[in-house]
Amino acid sequence: MNDSFELYDLRVEVVPGDKPYVCSHHTGQGFDVEGENLIFPEGGRFSLYSLSALLPLLPAKQRMTHANDWMTTDGLIACPDPYCGALFKITRTGIRTFKHSDCTVVPLNPAAK
Repeated sequence: MNDSFELYDLRVEVVPGDKPYVCSHHTGQGFDVEGENLIFPEGGRFSLYSLSALLPLLPAKQRMTHANDWMTTDGLIACPDPYCGALFKITRTGIRTFKHSDCTVVPLNPAAK
């Protein structure tokens, strides 16, 4: 049985908004997402509070979505600090194939499809 599925790889990057940065952000700072892994550049830093605002969106951005779905088109997320002008740009950078059996011990149930 083919148990493969695909997820987008993502790049999250700090871009300037219309206000100055208040937090410890720097333009271009960011990380990549490959499957369940966050990959930071060597010595990379990223605000814990900003990451907590982004985390719920990342798995959704990894999934295939309909062309009309806002998750497909919207890629700029504001810093959770209302006084900070940083935006976080989420870009789909590629597609990676995974196998269900490599990600969980729960078996697939073909009858449930």
